[in-house]
Amino acid sequence: MTGAPGELVLAEHRGPVLVLTFNRPAKLNAWTDELEDRYFTLLDAAEDDPDVRAVVVTGAGRGFCAGADLQRLQAAGHQHVSEADRARRRPRDVPLTLRKPLIGAVGGVAAGLGMVEALYCDLRFGSPSARFTTAFAQRGLIAEYGISWLLPRLVGHSRATDLLLSSRMVDAEEALRIGLLDHLVPTGSVVDAAVAYAADLATRCSPAAMATIKSQLQGDADSTYADSVTRAESVMLQSFRGADFVEGVASHLDKRPPNFPSLPVRSSDVTV
Repeated sequence: MTGAPGELVLAEHRGPVLVLTFNRPAKLNAWTDELEDRYFTLLDAAEDDPDVRAVVVTGAGRGFCAGADLQRLQAAGHQHVSEADRARRRPRDVPLTLRKPLIGAVGGVAAGLGMVEALYCDLRFGSPSARFTTAFAQRGLIAEYGISWLLPRLVGHSRATDLLLSSRMVDAEEALRIGLLDHLVPTGSVVDAAVAYAADLATRCSPAAMATIKSQLQGDADSTYADSVTRAESVMLQSFRGADFVEGVASHLDKRPPNFPSLPVRSSDVTV
């Protein structure tokens, strides 16, 4: 695992999977601007690293992320915040732009902004100690950072309303039942389970196909079924002409692991 003991986000390569660990365990990995900058920098580096085909994000110690650091949040509430102060170097939803699979491994609490960061992942593994709370209403805050868009699409409008208005704590069993968690890991390491899943994606699935599927899921979220079909037909014709399709079919017929190329470096000229 790379990074000094005091590094705010640790990075560890496990084969084709990069494991990123929020590393403020004494504060339940409460979010700070410095932690955010380190996390986003590592995601940016993973984006164009051909050796990284999937990313797992987790938290050190007893929590995933307890949300914004309350001491810093309190200080912000007593200061005049100008438009310039509010300007961010990078948008808060950087994780949503990652073309590669982003898997959350949630052990312990994911609260407020920490819950939002978990929802930014493509899917989530949880340990029996995983817990979720929106927290915002109990802090006098509103539904922040797109959670009012993300949450209803995962759990439905009524459940999202319940969780946002009440800020009640959701345990791992309920989280699995309503769709906050996709996999509950009853025994063993939740990180190991998430890495095993991510490694399977990395070795068996086309990086280009997964990136396109992620783009389809985001782009079709607010479109009609007919529009989704129309766009899929266009993209499908491109995939038929691609080298990944040839390799995917050949490896299946040959009964061997596929050898898919890494994603090209993203630029303004590259579309997914």
